[in-house]
Amino acid sequence: MFFSGWLNRITAIGAGIVVAILLTITSTSAALAEDDALFTSDFAGLNEEQTIFAARALDFFSQMENMYFGRIDKMNGGNEHETRVMSTEYADHNAKAARGPVIQKGGRAYNITKKPTRDFQKQTVWSRFYSVDMHAKTPLVGMIHAAFVIQFYPDGGSSIGGFLDVLPGATPEEDLLYMKEAMDAVYEKYEVDPKPHRELSCKGDDEAAAATNRRYRRKVACIGGSFYVQPMLTVTDGNFNFVTEAYETLLDSYLTLAEKRAGDPFTDEDIAVQDAMRLNWFEDRLFSDPFTTEVVPYEIWSLHSLPPHVKF
Repeated sequence: MFFSGWLNRITAIGAGIVVAILLTITSTSAALAEDDALFTSDFAGLNEEQTIFAARALDFFSQMENMYFGRIDKMNGGNEHETRVMSTEYADHNAKAARGPVIQKGGRAYNITKKPTRDFQKQTVWSRFYSVDMHAKTPLVGMIHAAFVIQFYPDGGSSIGGFLDVLPGATPEEDLLYMKEAMDAVYEKYEVDPKPHRELSCKGDDEAAAATNRRYRRKVACIGGSFYVQPMLTVTDGNFNFVTEAYETLLDSYLTLAEKRAGDPFTDEDIAVQDAMRLNWFEDRLFSDPFTTEVVPYEIWSLHSLPPHVKF
C-alpha cells in the first residue's frame, strides 16, 4: 500500500498545529460537484494525527477511483459516466455511474455526513464514506459491494470500517475461492480473525435486523467481511492499513475476474441466477439496508447502487 500522495496535501505540520494545507475547498457542495476537487478537504477541527489519517484516506479514495473507473472504462472501451450531486443540512452526496457493454453499470458513492439522522449515527467532526457497486453483463462474476468509512468524533474518538463482499450470482467456485484466499492473506498478514467479520457480513447485525426487513437482506458469498463489528475499529496505523488493504485486495481481485470472464460463454440458467441476484440486491436496497432505507436519498443510491435492470 502506497500513500505518497497524502504528503503533498500538507505543507507543514508542527508544534501540534497545521501550518498550511495545500488542497482546500471553499464550498463542500461545490467540491463534490467536480471530480478534480472531490477528494480534498480543509481538515477543520482535526488535530495533527487525525489530519494525517484524513489526508491518507482522501489519497486512498483517489487511488481507488482511478483504479475502479480506469479498469471499467478499459473493459467498456469508453467512458460514459453520469454524476449526481446533492447537498442537505445532514450530508453532502456525490454519486457516479459508468455504463457500457461489458460493465453495464459501475457505481460509486462518496458521502460527507454533517449531522446524524438516525440513532446508529454519531455526530462527527470529520467523516467520509466511499463505496462501489458493480454490475457486469456476464453473470459469471456476480456483483461486488465494497464500502469504506472513516470518522472522527468531537470527544477525540474515531472509527474506521466498511463492508466487503460479493453477491455470487453464477460465479464459478474456483473464482470465489480465488477472492477468498486473497482476503485470507490480508487477514493473516494483520493477524485479524476473519470469523466475526465474515459472520457479520453473512447475517447482518441485530440492531439493523430490528429496524429493517431481514427477509430481503442481500445474499452474499461470505468471502470478504463486514468491519462494522462492534466496537468498531479505531483509527490507528495498523487498522488503517488493514482496512484499506482489504478493500483494495477484494476490489482488485473482483475486477481481475471481471476482465477474465468478460468473453466467457454462459447459459440461460446463469442468466436466471443473475436475475435472482439482482432482484435480491434491489430488495435489499429498498427494504433491508439501514442506510438506503433511512439515511441516503433515493436519488443518490439509485444511481450508484441499483442494477441496470431488474426482472420481477
